[in-house]
Amino acid sequence: MSKNSGHGHAPKGRRPKKHEEEEHENHERWLVSYADMLTLLFALFVVLFAMSQVDLVKFTAFSHGLQEGFGAPVTILNDGAAIDADSESPLKPVQVAEDATIDGTAQTDAEKAAAEAAAAQAAQQTAAEAKAAYDQLSQAEQALQQALAAAGQSGAAQFVIDERGLVVHVVSDPVLFAPESAALLGSGVTVLDAMAPTIARLPNQVRVEGHANSLPVTKGGPWPSNWELSAVRATTVLRHLSEADGVPEDRMSAAGYGSTRPLVPDSDPSYVAVNRRVDIVVLSTASADANALLPGIEAAAHGTTSTTTAGQDGTDSEGGHG
Repeated sequence: MSKNSGHGHAPKGRRPKKHEEEEHENHERWLVSYADMLTLLFALFVVLFAMSQVDLVKFTAFSHGLQEGFGAPVTILNDGAAIDADSESPLKPVQVAEDATIDGTAQTDAEKAAAEAAAAQAAQQTAAEAKAAYDQLSQAEQALQQALAAAGQSGAAQFVIDERGLVVHVVSDPVLFAPESAALLGSGVTVLDAMAPTIARLPNQVRVEGHANSLPVTKGGPWPSNWELSAVRATTVLRHLSEADGVPEDRMSAAGYGSTRPLVPDSDPSYVAVNRRVDIVVLSTASADANALLPGIEAAAHGTTSTTTAGQDGTDSEGGHG
């Protein structure tokens, strides 16, 4: 029998092959990435939570240090409300917020009280502003009256203070203009020359308003309507004030209202003469809210009732034969 024969024996000089097992796949590897993500999220939320919590005691000490170095107050926000670092009790705003959370009416009542206090303060400021504006306009009225008296024209104008300011009603006929004319009369020149220096010294804007009565102009005459006549009369007065005593042009404006704003209704026997006029309005420099109080102050000063009618706003109409 041959030496090389036999079962289970490899040929001489050859190594038996090793048994190679298939590599085992790790199906739980995703748990490592998932755990890392959870760890990072946890760390993120811890940092955010730590940033949202303010140590008021430490912040107070820190703010004092900043104030010593820069001299500026430091505040922080707690639920949208400012906390002053210099307050005697830094924890008090937090306690107030907690109380408001427990008692739902606490914050509402505080807001109402604050709103009422703010409204009362604003009303006081508006009233003070209105009183200061009225005093200034009243002084202007007295100066204009004295100037007219010195020129012998005391009855040439009427004065009233309304929501616009000081309104000087100057009767058109026979003081300023002849019927259906826009040329100044001699008496009109005297009246305007007397008032111009006082008006020039005022800081207020001035608006000149021409008015006419409800009588129509003469057909075929120089004026198509009362609109043109009232407007030209207003600009005539404005130009004379500017030329007479140097009232700055940038402080003046003119408007013609025709017969749309009468002082008295046509049922009044004096409507023809009264409504034909030129108003020189010294405009108030106060706010709109303060100006709204001026008629009431005027009424109280003269012991009258503050009423405003359609014809009490300083407008007039010109009659063709007026």
